[in-house]
Amino acid sequence: MIIKSFTFNPFSTNCYVVSSGGEVVVIDPSCHSEAECTEVLDYIGTLDATPTKILLTHGHIDHIFGCSALSKALGIGLEIHKEDETLLIQAPFQSQMFGIELSQPPPVSRYIEEGESILIGDAVWDVLFTPGHSPGSVSFYHRDTGTVISGDVLFKGSIGRTDLWRGSLPILMDSIFQQLIPLGDQVRVLSGHGPATTIGEERLSNPFLN
Repeated sequence: MIIKSFTFNPFSTNCYVVSSGGEVVVIDPSCHSEAECTEVLDYIGTLDATPTKILLTHGHIDHIFGCSALSKALGIGLEIHKEDETLLIQAPFQSQMFGIELSQPPPVSRYIEEGESILIGDAVWDVLFTPGHSPGSVSFYHRDTGTVISGDVLFKGSIGRTDLWRGSLPILMDSIFQQLIPLGDQVRVLSGHGPATTIGEERLSNPFLN
């Protein structure tokens, strides 16, 4: 399994392309400009793998910029938790609020369910329901490699903001302590912004967790 990361758009948002067993999936297509979207497409073109889906950790604007372009170019649909679908529908409002252009994402092709497992080729990723930053935030956990893609739930030295629509600090903290911390100190955290970290490093040094 290969996890390739890109950092795109004015918000410096991480996009992850995961390939395994002949399949490739894009998680949080944050590419905003044509050049950024082309960078992702060119990379996928180097892989001997078939694009199968676009997975969203949540629906905030900086994580969905590339949904329209990549869905159209690759011929694949979007998957998101139902509680965050409103954010996709209201994408134009989000873009107006932040004063930045965005192409309306296509309709959701399938809802991500809490506790399900998602196959990417021969790799099994467990869906962890981790709301708080948004009502339908999810994280994707690959048990075999001890890797979790956490969206904007947990960062190196910080946590996701909770002052946006239906954000909640108590719910976010519960998600972190009930869903992420129990994964174990050695688990690598790939966040929506910033560098990778580990559960152990954040448990010991993240000021929001102490």
